[in-house]
Amino acid sequence: MNISFDGRTVIVTGAAHGFGRAISLAFAARGATVWACDVQEAGLQETARQGGDLVHVRTVDVSNRDAVRAFVQEASGGSRVDVLVNNAGGVLGQVGRPVEEISEDDWHAIFRVNVDGAFYFSQAVAPLMKAANFGRIVNISSGAGLGVSLTGIQAYASAKAAQIGLTRQLAHELGAWGITVNNVAPGFVRSNPTTERQWESYGEEGQRRLVQGIAMKRLGSPDDIAHAVLFFASDFAGWVTGQILSVDGGK
Repeated sequence: MNISFDGRTVIVTGAAHGFGRAISLAFAARGATVWACDVQEAGLQETARQGGDLVHVRTVDVSNRDAVRAFVQEASGGSRVDVLVNNAGGVLGQVGRPVEEISEDDWHAIFRVNVDGAFYFSQAVAPLMKAANFGRIVNISSGAGLGVSLTGIQAYASAKAAQIGLTRQLAHELGAWGITVNNVAPGFVRSNPTTERQWESYGEEGQRRLVQGIAMKRLGSPDDIAHAVLFFASDFAGWVTGQILSVDGGK
């Protein structure tokens, strides 16, 4: 399968490391003009360095609706965005705690990044995609959104489940304009400082149990997630929408 994105404009959120960087580089390697954003400036600059002239980076807080709209306006030139990848998210440094100890701010902070950000970006690109009668929106959720979070973070599992619901709803709303909306649900991948700390916290025995619980008996990589995104964004997936693809090595 030869997938090309020559002439396409792609927005990737959460692109300073991990999945977002791998996704940005994968699109650029196949000819797309990529607009990548994050709140971590240093990581963004490394993504830009690796991506070359086709990768443009901006510091954007995805929970700020006005900032999102300004970024989409710049990336699109006011006319076109072909692909949106809502990858920004995570646990924001939180750890698993009993439900009665969770503050209102901690609960809402995770929702703002994982759900509100995906909504604001989808809302901003929808008029452009409708005008073009074409578009691809790919949301990056998590196995936690389909089951339970390995970290025990209630807001994270809930936010990722909400993002999956948003995916299905937007697929039905936007399909008449040739816009597909799909979701990639990664399993555990060592892709950033947070997942490295999580991996180390399991110890040798916990790491062994985690890997043995995977059908393929190995962890995946950020490239495995990027490849699933490329499929959903490609012409090969033109009649695929509202779907959640678990990329987890088999459970």
